[in-house]
Amino acid sequence: MRCTVIGSRYFGATVLANLLEDGMEVVRVVAPAEDDRLALAATKAGLPLSILESPRTVPGSALQEDCDLIIAAHTHAFVTEEALARAKIGGIGYHPSLLPRHRGIAAVEWTLLEGDPIAGGSIYHLEKGWDDGAIAAQDWCFVLKGESARDLWERALCPLGLNLVRKVVRHAAEHGTLPAQAQDPRFATRAPMIRRTVKLVEQDQALTTSLVVTVIGPDRPGIVRKVSDCAQTAAVNWADSHMTSVAGQFAGIVHLQVAPDDADTVIAALRKLEDDGLAIAIARSDARPVPAGRRLLRLELAGPDRPGIVRRLSTSLAERGVSIENLDTEIVGERPDEPHVFKVHALLVVPEALADDTLREMLDGLGHELMVDIALDAPA
Repeated sequence: MRCTVIGSRYFGATVLANLLEDGMEVVRVVAPAEDDRLALAATKAGLPLSILESPRTVPGSALQEDCDLIIAAHTHAFVTEEALARAKIGGIGYHPSLLPRHRGIAAVEWTLLEGDPIAGGSIYHLEKGWDDGAIAAQDWCFVLKGESARDLWERALCPLGLNLVRKVVRHAAEHGTLPAQAQDPRFATRAPMIRRTVKLVEQDQALTTSLVVTVIGPDRPGIVRKVSDCAQTAAVNWADSHMTSVAGQFAGIVHLQVAPDDADTVIAALRKLEDDGLAIAIARSDARPVPAGRRLLRLELAGPDRPGIVRRLSTSLAERGVSIENLDTEIVGERPDEPHVFKVHALLVVPEALADDTLREMLDGLGHELMVDIALDAPA
């Protein structure tokens, strides 16, 4: 059977290897880049190769030969009707969800976000819409508590998908047709891309002092204003604060940033609040000068709360020689029946030898794995 493979990475390369092992004739491979793993495998096997001009679309011109079956193996590019017309039997793709649930580009992530106890994979017919073609084969697996999207993919969904592709291709080769069961639109859900951003700009490495101030006392109007007035005694940055009133008592914690020469003046002003019946505690932290060959960057992370975020983040940074100077975390959520958001604010000391593009690529991958938004910026 004559096949065209459109895909990328490990999954695409393994599908190609399986086709060749099963005696299928691969007339062309379509990949997103020359250095992609699938493209390299095709070149090594001496197969005709097309590189997509756009990562979003597979035009008919990318398929120069007619074939029996098109196989989409880990591609986010839309296979056009013109391209599908080159295939006698049609086209199939693998989607890592139990379609019609989680149609879209981030199916594995949304499986975890929705708390699905089981996951699965579907071989579906490539048609005009996104992930809505008839189902040719499906299989399922349990979701382990606490595993990441990458864990779930590597442990279960990738091998499951490879087996399903092989099964359906063999069926098509034997019968000349594809199994087909229409999707029930009543159960369709969407799995859109989860936004992630990484920003790198010039950083200010001026020495600063952090004052973490706790304020407790009988609740009454004007307490926040009094603290704010103290912060105006010098050039102070009000970095963060959390304040509440409980059982008639005011309780607050404030993070102030100030130049080292002005720290004592601000501390003295804050201590005077004790004369108003407030209990004041101040923790001072002087930021060390950045060592030679390193730079400061501030990192912000936000995403659905789940175990292991800080561990995974700190491990990934440490592996690249990045140390965490300061770390603040919080869990935000108003209702117990709604997903809570976990937030991290960190000050990083980054080796100058670690290029911005390398750090950005690492954080993009980490954000995809943990289903979080990561923003990296210079400290104010």
